[in-house]
Amino acid sequence: MATTLTPIRSRPLPSLDFVDEKLGIVLVEDHPLYREGLKTFIKTSFPTATLQYEGADVNEAKAACEKKKVSIAIVDLHLGDGRSPSEIVSLFTSIKIPVLVISALSNFESVKTAFSMGAKGFVSKDSATEELKKAIKAVAQGSEWISPVMSQAIAFDKKTSDELSNQERKALVLYASGLKLDAVARRMGVAPSTVKQYIERAKMKYRVAGKPIRTKTDMYRTLRDEGLVE
Repeated sequence: MATTLTPIRSRPLPSLDFVDEKLGIVLVEDHPLYREGLKTFIKTSFPTATLQYEGADVNEAKAACEKKKVSIAIVDLHLGDGRSPSEIVSLFTSIKIPVLVISALSNFESVKTAFSMGAKGFVSKDSATEELKKAIKAVAQGSEWISPVMSQAIAFDKKTSDELSNQERKALVLYASGLKLDAVARRMGVAPSTVKQYIERAKMKYRVAGKPIRTKTDMYRTLRDEGLVE
């Protein structure tokens, strides 16, 4: 089943004061001026929240997540370090950190890539600050957030990858992006045999759809065409 990319609230949201007190934030953005603007916005909107890391190094950001209390990682999709969007997002989702993607890329293919790797929310950099505030609250509390306009655009673009489970999609994207089976297993926190099952089930669904992906090259090209890898 495809992930439903609509603004949802899985349970009643606590008060803003409660969110402020509990919020630990990691901010990963490579443009200094925009990052400073985000820091100012976060401190103004969530005055008692703690900024556990801010910068452009995803490895340092991940280390902060592993050592400190982090409620949400706010992450740009393109950091200029050669990493693919799927790899950036999976670094945080692999350690169970909710990810809110904030990017200048507002096309729905970028959104689908982020969500296929476990991101919980997406906000474009040209969104209103009020939307960003709502997105941070929702994602930090375990809900999903995506703008209604982007959600509608995605709904009209059905692909075979939409029929994959989240785990099947994640395994396929990581494997097609160049990781070996063992590396995919470590990233997903499962056994290599489980990853192999995910990939085989995904390949079967593509065969049923008349789009066989027999080789890793076929896999990469197909996922690239569907906007899941670059």
